[in-house]
Amino acid sequence: MSVPREPGLIRRGVLWLLLLGPLFFISYGLSNSFTAQRDDVGSLVFAWERQVPLWPWTIIPYWSIDLLYGLSFLVPRNRGEMDRHALRLLSAQLICIVCFLLWPLRFTFERPELEGVFGWLFDVLMGFDKPYNQAPSLHIALLVVIWAMFARHTRGVLLRGLLHVWMVLIGLSVLTTWQHHFIDLPTGALAGFLCLWLWPREGPSPLHLTRLPDTPERYRLAWRYALGAALLAGAAFVLKGGWLWLLWPGLAALMVALNYLLFGAGGFQKRADGSQPCAVRWLLAPYLAVAWINSRLWTRRHPQADEVCDGVFLGRLPARGEAAAFPAVVDLCAELPIKVLPGQHYRSLPSLDLVVPEQALCREAADAIEALRVHGPLLVCCALGYSRSASAVAAWLVLSGRCADVAAAEAMIRRARPGVVLHPAHRRLLERLQPGACP
Repeated sequence: MSVPREPGLIRRGVLWLLLLGPLFFISYGLSNSFTAQRDDVGSLVFAWERQVPLWPWTIIPYWSIDLLYGLSFLVPRNRGEMDRHALRLLSAQLICIVCFLLWPLRFTFERPELEGVFGWLFDVLMGFDKPYNQAPSLHIALLVVIWAMFARHTRGVLLRGLLHVWMVLIGLSVLTTWQHHFIDLPTGALAGFLCLWLWPREGPSPLHLTRLPDTPERYRLAWRYALGAALLAGAAFVLKGGWLWLLWPGLAALMVALNYLLFGAGGFQKRADGSQPCAVRWLLAPYLAVAWINSRLWTRRHPQADEVCDGVFLGRLPARGEAAAFPAVVDLCAELPIKVLPGQHYRSLPSLDLVVPEQALCREAADAIEALRVHGPLLVCCALGYSRSASAVAAWLVLSGRCADVAAAEAMIRRARPGVVLHPAHRRLLERLQPGACP
């Protein structure tokens, strides 16, 4: 069912275009001219790129992004969506221009003279564009943002298929028109996904979540991930070649570091249905893969959930087959998505791994457990099912009166699941939740 459009959007879209259009041409043109005068402009090209063909006809999909850029402002259904889309495009422009100035690169292939309509389109393009400012490709970054907008509102298998095929053609055209080297594509895609992450479809921007941590654990974890990011980036630039792919896990580690240092669990953008946006899945793909493998390795000898009390089970984030046994799930994991089954009652309360949950979150988790357990066996989970979820179950046991104190709650949980990890900081938090305790 189509959502009705909010009135006044066309005028708002035109105003955004009047701002973004001149900004695009001015900033891109000036950075191009500035880079052309520099004597420190290098290039980054792989030997196999000599085999990339020049297909003159792909100048058509290459140019079409300009049309789609303008048309994309007709797609949003409300002001919030319109503004987020415009801010994504603006962010892509700013990120790429800054990268062009900090790390200028030059395209090195000489394109032969072309005739006909295609040749004319290339001549028009070269009247504005220059072979500088390559990585990250602004063309690709804008493509990611525009693609996301059209994909959200395109209905029907045929139309969606045509949309995706054309968008893929636009992406490939930056190579087959000899406008960009390969390194520009993945870096441009990451820049585009970064813009989607900065201005998410749902929930606040990470920029609005910025808050320094109040626990030393978050500082320590932030610096560890930041060090990992620096080591990966350093290895990529020293070893070069195919090792440049290390920049991807390096970026993922840096973003996780920022989540611990500034953005909190909200930086992972886990939705109320347990999913994560495509931007998070792409940007953090190396980290998400390692986190999932780690969760399976640590629990390989004890993959099953354990009943603690009154139909409440404690366990790891379930796979599809494991989740089918539970009509209800309370999920404390921020970093990994979960597939919620049809008809399953689900509550997402994201919290950071290896960090003691906040007192308010434990209370909320206890309330959710009590409310959802009436539907049948309830799984309380996190990545491993040993710490965050154990804290939530302990809070429920104490606040519901099933256990007289934290020691009794911990003892009950350990009898059910001996491997749980509750440090003194967890116990202090839980003790503050006890009736009559000082806040």
